[in-house]
Amino acid sequence: MRSLLLIYAIIILFGLSGCQFLIPREQYTVQKVSDGDTITVTDTKGAKIHVRFACVDAPEIPHSNQEKYTKNKIARNQFNWGIKAQQRVQQLIDQEGDRVTLKITDSDRYGRQIGEVRLSNGTLIQEVLAREGLALVYRPYLKNCPSATAVEQAEAKAKSQRTGVWSDARFVEPWQYRSRK
Repeated sequence: MRSLLLIYAIIILFGLSGCQFLIPREQYTVQKVSDGDTITVTDTKGAKIHVRFACVDAPEIPHSNQEKYTKNKIARNQFNWGIKAQQRVQQLIDQEGDRVTLKITDSDRYGRQIGEVRLSNGTLIQEVLAREGLALVYRPYLKNCPSATAVEQAEAKAKSQRTGVWSDARFVEPWQYRSRK
């Protein structure tokens, strides 16, 4: 009886202290990188989940031939940065074998799950994108971002070092670009 109480006490202490190493997170297989802040994954049962990255907003990518071949300089600039962000996400995922873990915090009006996405080595993709100036902190999604401080610090560093979009005086923030369309 005494050992059983001790086991319960240890379990409760670990649970209260947030020791998540006792409970492994489910790994998801990345099926598609849609753009610089959205991926499609499958769970262990094969169910597809569309995931919008919490914390950040990446530049837009072209979604049609008309957009792909536009002469509009603002749109072309947006799409160039968006493609770079998309390629960087793909590169990060490829380096870690197409496996990620998710911390889902909400869903959006398009039915996507909003969450933090980590590579199998624990790297937070949103933090990498912000540090490299390929995504901007998106204030409306910060409430759904347990790692908001790290992502904000990464963006501040990119800004101060004029990295990525911060080196481009013509760049328009993604939410401003979308509102102009």
